[in-house]
Amino acid sequence: MSVFYTRKQIDKWLDAFTIAKAGSYTNLVSDVSWSSDDLLTGIVQGTRIAPYRVRVYFNNHGKVLRIDGQCSCPVGNRCKHVAALLIAALPLQPEPAARGVRPEVIRWLNDFRTKHVSAAPDNGKKPASTKASQVLAYVICESLIGKPEVRIFKARKSADGSIRTLDEPWHNVEKALVQPPKFVTEEDLTILRGLWLGRSRTYLSSFSLDGATGGEIVQKLIATGRAFVSPTTSTRRSALPCSLSAGRSRTGRIEWRTQADASMRPALQTEPPATILITTTQPFWYLDARTGEAGIVDAPWRADQLNEYLSMPSITTDEAVLVGKMLQEIAPGLPLPPVHDRADLRVIETAPIPVLKLDSLATWGRAPNNMFDFATVAFDYDGERVDAHSDVTLVRDSKGDVVQITRREDVEARCLKELGKAGLKEVSTKYASGASSFPEHMLAPSNPADWGDFINRAVPLLREGGWQVSMSEACRLNFVEIDAIDGEIREAGEGWFDVEMGVTVDGRTVRLEPLLVSLFRREPRWLSSRRDTIADNEVIELVTDRNERLHIRAERLKPVMRVLVDLFDFMTEHKLRVSKWDAAKFDALDKSGRWQFHGDTSVRELAMRLVAGPGVSDAPVPRGLQAELRTYQRQGLSWMQFLREQNLAGVLADDMGLGKTVQTLAHILAEKEAGRLDRPALIVVPTTLMHNWTEEARRFTPDLRVLDLHGPQRHERFDEIGRYDVILTTYALLWRDQAMLAQHSYHLLILDEAQYVKNAATKAAATIRELQATHRLCLTGTPLENHLGELWAQFDFLLPGFLGTRQDFTRRWRTPIEKNNDVARRELLARRIRPFMLRRRKDEVATELPPKTTIVRTLELEGAQRDLYETVRSAMQEKVRAAVAEKGLARSHIVVLEALLKLRQVCCDPRLVKNAQSARIRESAKLELLLEMLPELIEEGRRILLFSQFTGMLDLIATALGEAQIPYVTLTGETADRVTPVKRFMQGEIPLFLISLKAGGVGLNLTAADTVIHYDPWWNPAVENQATDRAHRIGQERPVFVYKLITAGSVEEKIVAMQGRKAALADAILSEDGARAVKFSEDDLAALFEPIPAAGTTAPSTKPRTKRTTAKQER
Repeated sequence: MSVFYTRKQIDKWLDAFTIAKAGSYTNLVSDVSWSSDDLLTGIVQGTRIAPYRVRVYFNNHGKVLRIDGQCSCPVGNRCKHVAALLIAALPLQPEPAARGVRPEVIRWLNDFRTKHVSAAPDNGKKPASTKASQVLAYVICESLIGKPEVRIFKARKSADGSIRTLDEPWHNVEKALVQPPKFVTEEDLTILRGLWLGRSRTYLSSFSLDGATGGEIVQKLIATGRAFVSPTTSTRRSALPCSLSAGRSRTGRIEWRTQADASMRPALQTEPPATILITTTQPFWYLDARTGEAGIVDAPWRADQLNEYLSMPSITTDEAVLVGKMLQEIAPGLPLPPVHDRADLRVIETAPIPVLKLDSLATWGRAPNNMFDFATVAFDYDGERVDAHSDVTLVRDSKGDVVQITRREDVEARCLKELGKAGLKEVSTKYASGASSFPEHMLAPSNPADWGDFINRAVPLLREGGWQVSMSEACRLNFVEIDAIDGEIREAGEGWFDVEMGVTVDGRTVRLEPLLVSLFRREPRWLSSRRDTIADNEVIELVTDRNERLHIRAERLKPVMRVLVDLFDFMTEHKLRVSKWDAAKFDALDKSGRWQFHGDTSVRELAMRLVAGPGVSDAPVPRGLQAELRTYQRQGLSWMQFLREQNLAGVLADDMGLGKTVQTLAHILAEKEAGRLDRPALIVVPTTLMHNWTEEARRFTPDLRVLDLHGPQRHERFDEIGRYDVILTTYALLWRDQAMLAQHSYHLLILDEAQYVKNAATKAAATIRELQATHRLCLTGTPLENHLGELWAQFDFLLPGFLGTRQDFTRRWRTPIEKNNDVARRELLARRIRPFMLRRRKDEVATELPPKTTIVRTLELEGAQRDLYETVRSAMQEKVRAAVAEKGLARSHIVVLEALLKLRQVCCDPRLVKNAQSARIRESAKLELLLEMLPELIEEGRRILLFSQFTGMLDLIATALGEAQIPYVTLTGETADRVTPVKRFMQGEIPLFLISLKAGGVGLNLTAADTVIHYDPWWNPAVENQATDRAHRIGQERPVFVYKLITAGSVEEKIVAMQGRKAALADAILSEDGARAVKFSEDDLAALFEPIPAAGTTAPSTKPRTKRTTAKQER
C-alpha cells in the first residue's frame, strides 16, 4: 500500500456532520482491503438487509492527497459509510518499514514482469497538422485526480479573428453531432466526434485523452489554433489560459523524485520542462504554459511499458534493490532507482505441497440459503504459499524479506488434474456475487448436492496423498445434521402457555426459537406464503451461539412453521406464547413432531374437544320444543351447549334458511328447563326481523316468555325486563335504550345478523360491548362480507383479545392475507377461529332442498340511453382520476362510489339520474325486458320476488306495473306495516313482491316464491345470496329460478366479475377448502370505467336486445 493517511486528513476530506454519523457504523465495517495501491474497499452494514459496498479512491498527484468515496447506499458518495470505512481502516495501515518490501511493490513487480517479460521497445510519432477555426475553444487541464482532460467553451472573437474571452462551458456535444449549430465547423465535428466516442461512462462535463485516438485528437486540437492549456482545474479567470501552438518534440527523461516520507518514485519530464505531460496517449504529449508550445515527447520506451513503469508506487531504499534487479532483468532500458548495493535474493526451489481450502460466502439471491460453497487451491513452497492460478514468483517471507520461488509447473498441473478427477470443476465468478468478493478460479462440484460425497470420500484420499485440506470458519460443509424437533408446551398461567422448541446437539438441548428468529431476519420468505414454495429437500442452516452449524431439511421445519408462524410476529424475550383459546394449535403441533404437554389436563381435553367440533357429546332436545330438529340442528344445539359449558362464545354461521332461529330458541329453552336461565336472554335483531322472531318463538317455544321492546310503547315495558325469559330489541334502538338495558345483566347476549356490528366504531357496537352477559353468541349467514375487519369486530365482541387489537389483527392477519395473498396465514386464521364458528352449507346438510337455477340475462344499451352512459362514464372517469391524483385511491372512496352509483343508475333507468339530459330520455332497456318477462312468468304460475337496491327504481317499476295492470305488493325501508304485504304474498293473493335489498334481504321467510329477479347487481355476493335465500330455504318444495339482469359491457358486468372474488375471500377463511384469498388493485378501478365495447351493425330496434343468457344450477 503506497497511501498513508491520518484522522486529521479524514476531517479535511469530509464534513463534521458526516463524520459524527459514522461513529456508530465503524464497528459494522468488514472485509477491509486495499484492492490496489490507491483503492480501499470494504463492506458496511447499514439499516437495510443487504450491506453497502464502499470504495475509496486516493489521488496523491501533486502535493495534496485527495479522495473520491463511492458507496452503494442511496446517498452514493462522501456518505457516513465512506467515513466509517476510512476510520475503521486507520489502525490497519502498516507502519513504513525500515527494511523489506511492501506488498504493493511486490504486486507491481509481478504485474510488470507478466506484462513485459517479452516486450520489445517501440517508438513512433504522428505529424501534426494545422487547421483554422473560429468558434469553439478547447482548454486542456489536469482533473482532480491528476489526469489531463479537455473542457470545451464557447469563445468570443476579436475583430482580427483571435479569441478574446471564454464564455460559459459548452456541453451540447451530442446535440451538435446530430444538428451542428452555425459556430461548429467541420473541423470541430471531427474533434467532437472523437471526444464523444471516447468519453468515460461517468462523463459529466470534460473528456479524457487515451490511446492512439487521444494522441490524434491532441494533434487536431493544436492544429485549430484554439487550444489552450491551464495548469489548474479552474478556468474561470479574468485572463485567458495560455494559447497553444505546435512546437518541436522534446526529449523525455526519467527523474527519480523523493517524496515527503523519504520514499521515491519515477516521474517523466521533458527538456526543457513542460507544464503538463499527457502520458495516457500514444505518443505522449507535452503542454508548456510558459512558452505556449505543445508537442510530442520523444522517449526511447514503448508507451504502454512506460505507463506501467510510471504507475509504480513510491518505494523505499530497501525496495529499490529488488525493483532495480527486476528492471535489469525485464526492461534494462528503463532507468533504475538510485541504489548502488544490489542485494542477492533467496531462491526457493523445493517441491510444492498442494493446499485445498474449503469456504462458503454469502451471495445475492442464490439458493440455498443465499450461500455458495467452493474450494480454492494454493501451493506451499517451503512455507511460502502462492495461489495455484497466479504467476507470482516473488513473495515476502515471515521476516519481511522478499524471496523468489521457482514454480514447479508440472507438479502443480498434476495436482489440479487430480482434483478434477475427484469431481471439482472450475466455476466462473459471474455465477456468484455478494457482499464479499469471490476469488478467481473457484472449484466446486457440478451439482452442489455432491459436496457431501466429496467430503466423505475424496477428502480422506487427498490427505493420504499429501494434500493439506482445511475449512474456514464460515464454511458450511462442516455441520451437524438435525433429524427431529422436540417441543414442549408449558402452562404459564392465566390461560397462556409457553411454546418451547429444541434440538439435540452433542448430547445437549439447543433452544430453537432464537435460531429461527435469526433465520427469519435473513430469509423473510419463511414468514410469508412463499414458505410453501421452498423445496422439501432444501437444507436450512441454523447457527448457534457457539458457531455450530445445524442443518435441517425444510420438510421438517415447514409443518411447525405453518402452525406457529403468527406467534413470531409478537415474540418477546425469545418466548412464544399461545392462548388456551387457540386450541387448534395444540392439536396441529401434536401432528407435526414430538411434543409434550405440561399443564392442566382439563385444558388439553378442552383443546381436543374444540378441535373435534360439534357432536362431541349430544345435548338432549328440550322437552317443550314444538319442532322436530334435523340432525345438523341437533348438532348445532349440542355445540351451543358445549360453548356454554366451557364458558366460551361462538358464531353460528349456517347458511340462510337452515334454521338458526329455531336452533337458538332451542338452546335458550334448554337453559330454562335446566334451571340455568336465572336472568333473561337479550337478543338484538334487525328491525325487519322483530316480527319473525316473535312469531317463531310463539310457534316453537311457547314456554319462553318473550318481551318485545319495539315501538313507542316500549318505554312502558322496561320495568318488566327481569320477569321475562327473552328480551327482543333492535340495533337501531339499542343505543337509545342503553341506560335502561344496562341496568340488567343477562344470561345470554345474542346478536342476530351479527354482520350489522361489523363496524366496531358505531354506537350500537359500542353499546353491545358494555352490556353485561354471562354468555355471548352471534348468528349470521355471512360472517365475512367485504373484508377481514368484519370478522375481527364480531370476535372482539365474543372473545375480547382473542384476535388481538384491531392494529395487531391488521398487521398479523389482514394485510398478509388481503394484500399479500398469504395462503399460509389464511389457513392459520381459519384454523384459529374454526373451533368457535359452526358453519354448515345448504348443499351439505339440506340435501332435500329442490335445485336452484341462476340465469344471467345480459342485454345491450342502445340509442340515447347508451349515449347517456358514455357521457356520464367519461365525466365520472375524469373526476375520479383527478381525485385519485390529488388524494390517492384510499382517500377518494366517496368520489369513486358516487361515480359508480351514477353509472349503475343509468343502467337501471336513465330517470334515476337527476339531470336535464336524462329527463328527456324515455328508453329503458332493462325495464322493457322486465315488462316482457313478467307476464309470461305469471302466466306460468310463478311466484316472484323482485329485488333492487334503488327504492326509486322500485317506484318506476310500480308505475309501469300499474299501467300494465300487473298486481304487486312492496316492502321497503319506508313500509310501516311489514306484516300485511308478506301475508298477502304468502297466501297467494299477489304473484309479485317488490322488495328493496336492504329492507327485505334478510330474515324474511318467503318460501311461497319460486322465482327471484335481481334487477341490479350488488358488489357483495353474500347480500344477493341472502336475498335469494328468502325463497330457497327449508320449507321450499319447488325448484327456484334466480334471474340476474345485467347490462353488457357496463359497470354491472364488472361488478359480477368482482363478486366472485369477494366470495373467494369469505370461502378462504370460513371453509377448509376455500379458494385463494382475494386481493384488489387499482386495475379494478380502471376496468370499472372502461367504455362499453362498440355495438354491432345490426339495424336499430325499438325493443331491448338480449345479448346472451347463461344458466347455472345448484342445490
